[in-house]
Formats: sequence, C-alpha cells, structure tokens
Amino acid sequence: MSTLARPVRAKLRGATAGATRMPDTEGYRLEGWEPGALLLIVLLALSFGLVELYSASALMASEEGLPAHSYALRQLLGVGPGIATMFALYWVDPRLYRPLAWPLLGFVFVLLVILVLPWTESIAPRTNGARRWLDLGISVQPSELAKLALILWTASLAVRKQEKLHSLRFGLLPFLVVWSAITLPILLQPDFSAAVLLVLLSALVLFAGGARIGHIILLGMVAMPVLWNQIESVGYRLRRVMGFLDPSGDPTGVSYQIHQSLIAVGSGGLTGVGFGGSRQKFGFLPEPHNDFLFAMIGEEWGFLGVAFTLALFLAFALVGYRIARAAPDLFSYLLGLGMTNLIVVSALLHMAVALALLPTTGLNLPFMSYGRSGLLVSFAAVGILLAVARTSMRPSGRAR
Repeated sequence: MSTLARPVRAKLRGATAGATRMPDTEGYRLEGWEPGALLLIVLLALSFGLVELYSASALMASEEGLPAHSYALRQLLGVGPGIATMFALYWVDPRLYRPLAWPLLGFVFVLLVILVLPWTESIAPRTNGARRWLDLGISVQPSELAKLALILWTASLAVRKQEKLHSLRFGLLPFLVVWSAITLPILLQPDFSAAVLLVLLSALVLFAGGARIGHIILLGMVAMPVLWNQIESVGYRLRRVMGFLDPSGDPTGVSYQIHQSLIAVGSGGLTGVGFGGSRQKFGFLPEPHNDFLFAMIGEEWGFLGVAFTLALFLAFALVGYRIARAAPDLFSYLLGLGMTNLIVVSALLHMAVALALLPTTGLNLPFMSYGRSGLLVSFAAVGILLAVARTSMRPSGRAR
C-alpha cells in the first residue's frame, strides 16, 4: 500500500468506527514549509497572470474606448478583497464549517434560483445569451460560490454518512438529489461546463470519503444520456463537440476557436513571440483574456511559458495534497482535498481545452484568467487550505 493511501485508509477506518479522534497517520506531519510554498505558488501565478492578462486584453479594451490597462486594473482591484478573504478564512478552524454546510448551500441555491427567474433580469441581465451574473452593486457569479458551498456540503455529509456510503440507495442517492438541485438552475442559465465541473469536484470528494468506485462509475454511465441530451438539444454545444472531434474539418466554422487556439500555441515555439507580440489577440482568438488565456501564454511565452504554468499548478497539487493528507480529521482532509481539486482540476481542464484535448468550453485559469468572482473563490479556497495546514501543525490539531 502506498504511503499516501495508508493515512487515508486510517482516517476512513476511524471515521467509520464513529471515532471523534482521528487515528495516528503513521507519524506523518507537515514540515512547516507547505503554507509558505502555497503562498509563493499563488503569488507567482497571480503575477504572471496579471502580466499576460494585460497583454491579452489591451487591444480589446482599446477597441471599447477604454485605457489599455482597464481589464488588468479591474483584476488587480479584485486581488485586495481576495487576499483579505484568504487571511480571514485562515483563522477559521475548518471543522467549524460542518454546521454551516446546509445554510451556505441554501444561500447559494437561492442566488442561483434568483438568477434564472423571468422577472429578475434587472439584476440578472442576459449577457452573450446567458444569465450568469447578479448585479448587486457589485457583480457576483453564483456558480463560482457554488463550488465552495457544494464541496463543503459534500465533505460534511460524507463524514456523517460514513457507515452508509457503500449503499447506493442510502449512501449515494442523497448526494445525487442535492447535486441535481444545485446544478439545475446552473443548466438553466445556461452554463453547462460549470454544472459538469461542480459534479466532478463533488464526486472526487465523495470518492475520497469512501464511496465505492463502482457506484461512481455507475453514476457516470447513468449521467451520459442526460449529458448527451444537454449537448444535442443546444446547437452550439453539439457543434463544439463536432469541432473537437475534427479540429481541422471546418476551421472557419465549428472548429474556429480550437483551430485558432492551436495556431496560438503552435506559433509560440520554444520561447514564444514575445510579450505583447501575439497576433491571435487581433480578433482571431475569442476571449483571449479569459477562456483561452493559456493559448495566449503559449503564443507569447512559448513552450517555456506553458511548462512554467503547468509546473505551477502541479506544484499546487503536490503541496495541497500534502496539507490534506496531514489533516487532523476526516472532514478537514476532505475539505483540503476538495479545495486543492477546485484549483488544480479547473486549471487542467482550461489547459486541455486550449490544447484541443477537450471540447471548447468556458473555464477560467485560476488566479490568471479575468474574472473577479473566480479570483475571490480561488483565494477563499487557498484560505481554507491554509487553515487545514494550521490546524494540522498545531499540537492540539488532532484532538478531534
């Protein structure tokens, strides 16, 4: 058995036995460098992202009659609240979130429902055919908040239902009901990629909590017809899948976004065309500051920029999983794992889309892509992860 699996199995055995005090994880403790390393990774990703965001958005801002630095400045203004949120959550014991799981999820659900009601367009305007933001004085994207709330709720219920997780009816079914309730208003926005990502992140937490892999696979098989119906019933989704299957088949039509993304990445070579030297941002690559920022990195910074970005998120995964592994209890372990996955899985999916390994969909690159709601949630995830590390390193951290 691997050294990573041993402490995880120990946590599960202790929780299944109804213990409130977690068993010793074979002497595994954090060495003290993990929180600092995590902050350094976030700082590097944020700094590099702001630089590339400026380059990717400067022309677009100028065409809108705005200063070239407008989008980068807006993103920078979101850093302050994000850092404040991160440090505020750092001081909260992760185990205190368990009784808040249902209220937080209920609050997010209300926001999601308000977003799609027919008479709320004054505060939930339709942008590019979708209603994804609430204008409450500041723009809020409830689907981003749903990531935190649903991961937290799934971790909480997974701990409470440890003895029933191996049952399809009494273990998995309650999770499916709540996941469906949360994702339904997201599908109505419509935001198919966000709904799929939410279920994926939650399923990973549930699997780590002890759910049977066979039930997870069954869930995927049952969901396939539903997913295909969602794709087939909306024309542009089906066209994106067809473009993904044949990127060169219709480079000016269904394959346009993937084709232009591959041109951007491929033209970067080893060292890139240079900062600000992108040609794809001149109206060729849609959403270069957001959905396809990784393609912009590939063009302007080349293979070295791509490798650096990938290395940052792999390092985040390494440090995040180390922190989760040393958590003082099962709930903190699942929470740390979920927060790490929130950042890493989102980043890997964003990169996969830019490299035509997945159909085109709107997923941000955490800490780098434009979007202050996503930035705030990313900082919140890091704050919770740091709190897990703090309780793990504290001698009294294993008290529960």
